[in-house]
Amino acid sequence: MCYDDNARPPGPPGPIGATRSEDLVLTAADGNRFAAFLALPERAASAAVLILPDIRGLHQFYKELALRFAEVGLAALAFDYFGRTAGLTGRDDSFEFWPHVQQIRGATIAADVDAALAHLRAQAGAGTASFSVGFCFGGTQSFFCGMRETGLAGVIGFYAGMSRDMGEGTLLDRAIQLRTPALGLFGAADQGIPAEQVEEFDRCLDATGVEHTIKLYPGAPHSFFDRRATEFAEASADAWQQVLGFIAGHSAAGT
Repeated sequence: MCYDDNARPPGPPGPIGATRSEDLVLTAADGNRFAAFLALPERAASAAVLILPDIRGLHQFYKELALRFAEVGLAALAFDYFGRTAGLTGRDDSFEFWPHVQQIRGATIAADVDAALAHLRAQAGAGTASFSVGFCFGGTQSFFCGMRETGLAGVIGFYAGMSRDMGEGTLLDRAIQLRTPALGLFGAADQGIPAEQVEEFDRCLDATGVEHTIKLYPGAPHSFFDRRATEFAEASADAWQQVLGFIAGHSAAGT
C-alpha cells in the first residue's frame, strides 16, 4: 500500500487557480460501472491527466491530487480499479483490497482506462493532449498504457513496480514494447523496487529508442511524494517540476 488515509499530495509550484470537481460513475465497454473523480480548472485546460491510483484504488489522496492538477490548469480524472468485484463502495483504510487485486486483469484495466480517457477528453476539450500518471501499481499500469494505442502524448510513473506479473508479464519483461514518451520517478531507497531494477528499466528503454527520463531520488523511499514527508520535500518539489515540465513539453504531441 502506498498511501494511508492521512496521506496528502504536496502542493504544486506556482500560483493556483479556481477549480470545480465532481464524483462520477463511469461505464466501460463491457458494462462495468466504476467510480471516478473529475477535477477541472475554471479556465481552459492546457492538458488532461488520467490518474491511476495505487493498489488501494480511488481514495482521498488521488482525489486531492486531481484537484492539485486542476489548480495549475490541467483537467484531471482519477478512477477506481475494483468496480467489477467490489462495486462502488468506499476505498478508505478499512477496504480489504487484496482479494480484489487478485481478480484484476490487464484487459479489464484497459477497458476502464479507455472509458475514463474518453470522459476526460470530452471534458477537457477537443485537441487537448492527454497523459497518464500512476503510482506504484498504477505507475506500472501507466507505463502499460504507453504500450497500446491510447492516443496518450506521454506516460508518467511514480515508483512503478517492476516485478508484479498479472499473467501478461512484468514491466521489465514488457519494457521493450513501450512506444510513448515516458517519465519515471523513483526513490533510490525504495526497498520494494531496487535501484538495479530501475536502472535495468532505463537501459531497456535506451535500447528501444523511445524518448524517456528516469530519475532516482537519493535517499527517498517508496511513497516519498507525500506532504507529511517533510524530509523529502525537495524531492517532491522536483518531482512536481519534472511532471509539469514533461506535460508542457509534450502537450503539442498528442490528443
